[in-house]
Amino acid sequence: MDTMITEIVGIKSEKMADQRCVGCFLKTYRRLFQKYEVIDSKQQTFLTFFNDIIKKQNIENSPTIQRDLNNFFCDMIGIVDPFAEEKEDNNRVALELYKTWKSRVIDSDNPFGLALRLAIASNIMDYGANNSFDISKTFTTVLEDDFAIDRSTLLKERISKAKRILYLGDNAGEIVFDKLFIETFMHNDITYAVRGGPVLNDVTMQDAIDVGMDKVADLISNGYDAPSTVLSRCSRNFIEKYDEVDLIISKGQGNLEGLLKQNDSRIFFLLMVKCEVIAEFLNVRKGSFIVHNMN
Repeated sequence: MDTMITEIVGIKSEKMADQRCVGCFLKTYRRLFQKYEVIDSKQQTFLTFFNDIIKKQNIENSPTIQRDLNNFFCDMIGIVDPFAEEKEDNNRVALELYKTWKSRVIDSDNPFGLALRLAIASNIMDYGANNSFDISKTFTTVLEDDFAIDRSTLLKERISKAKRILYLGDNAGEIVFDKLFIETFMHNDITYAVRGGPVLNDVTMQDAIDVGMDKVADLISNGYDAPSTVLSRCSRNFIEKYDEVDLIISKGQGNLEGLLKQNDSRIFFLLMVKCEVIAEFLNVRKGSFIVHNMN
């Protein structure tokens, strides 16, 4: 089986933007093979499908590729949400941390700035990019580091002026600190968007309700089960909301991949850079914290 994986990583195609993405995809499903004790014949079936997808798809559409891989894997082994346990655990851990950090944010000289940093640092909670992570260590780092790209002052100004805000969620666990950030500016018309269905450890409607996001924002599904916001595939209801807002807060690398080419000055990208591909694209180091805007 390892031989076949090596062969797939070595695939060359004029459509591919970066072969490192292929290795990242495979890393995720090798972990899932182990977690669900997938037998060799089914691993072979999945890797054959994987091979076909990589040959046919443009790797620039990586969120759509991840969606197709996720759905095939789930259908193959008969599950709905392969990271359900991890998401539940991440939400539990984040809610415990929230109890401590909520009071620190309130007592801070700069509640907006601290809550923003915590929201970005919590983006480390991503099983699509990592086998494991240390959220407490990442919080310590974000309090010490400068943002590699910092449009936070502009973000605060735009929030104060916006009539309607759309906040695009990313991962379970992380969403708890999105909630804390939202609580610091308490806008009266903010909508929080979740994925259209389970994919990787991305936030679904149930995850958002479980952490009480519905208490601080209206909730909406984007209508598409990819780990991103792919406007061409999102529901009409979501697109209507997307088009009417004044400000869009976009969390994570997946949403960045889906929306960066929109060149939309309404969008602020909040993320931790977790791979060399994105680091090179943004011209920052891996591990950097980012508040990016197209203005």
